[in-house]
Amino acid sequence: MSRFRKLSHAIWHCQYHIVWVPKYRYRILKGDLANEVTRCIKMFSDQKGCEVVELNVQIDHVHLVVMVPPKISISSYVGMVKGRTAIRVFNKFRQLKEKQYWGNHFWAEGYCVDTIGLDAEMILKYFKFQEHQEKR
Repeated sequence: MSRFRKLSHAIWHCQYHIVWVPKYRYRILKGDLANEVTRCIKMFSDQKGCEVVELNVQIDHVHLVVMVPPKISISSYVGMVKGRTAIRVFNKFRQLKEKQYWGNHFWAEGYCVDTIGLDAEMILKYFKFQEHQEKR
């Protein structure tokens, strides 16, 4: 099977490594909250026709490797995922809204994005290594 995907007028392989953090980089992404964030990211990605290759929700940040069709900009994809996930989290975990410092923002502004080319295996090994390190 080819690594390329097909659209009506393009073949593509656009894979990105994206990292973002909760507001104030609070260490809250654990348990049910981490499970909800994981579920939301996968669901919203599927809705936009994006394929989640690897997803690693750490206690204070999210690592995502995703294939995004060229018809969707990375900024709109990340904005959609972060925005819709924040809405879902605040609706499901209402106790978060009780703290004044959250305002209406669950995630910190911005994100880090890098394209994945020949280094894909190295990045995926890094995910596994970091997950192992966090558990220790």
